[in-house]
Amino acid sequence: MIDIKHQSISPEDLELIARISGSYESVFNKRARKYTSEGWKAKTLSEEDYRALILGEYTFLKRPVFIVGERIFVGNSKSVVEALYSYVNTP
Repeated sequence: MIDIKHQSISPEDLELIARISGSYESVFNKRARKYTSEGWKAKTLSEEDYRALILGEYTFLKRPVFIVGERIFVGNSKSVVEALYSYVNTP
């Protein structure tokens, strides 16, 4: 467990998350206040842009992130929580 509010996510951990999820964009929090207030929403961002933003500001990473084996569950939407619960409770 990493509390990214107190310890920044490492580039290696972020790379693992992006590799399992498929992209940096898929784990990027587009609801973050800074995303809109700093004008990022109006720009076309590359994967490297998403990576740099997440490494620079923890609020840009969707949370929580659970990695269970080779599966990843990102965010706290009802569907993600239900999928995680189902996955860990399957015999």
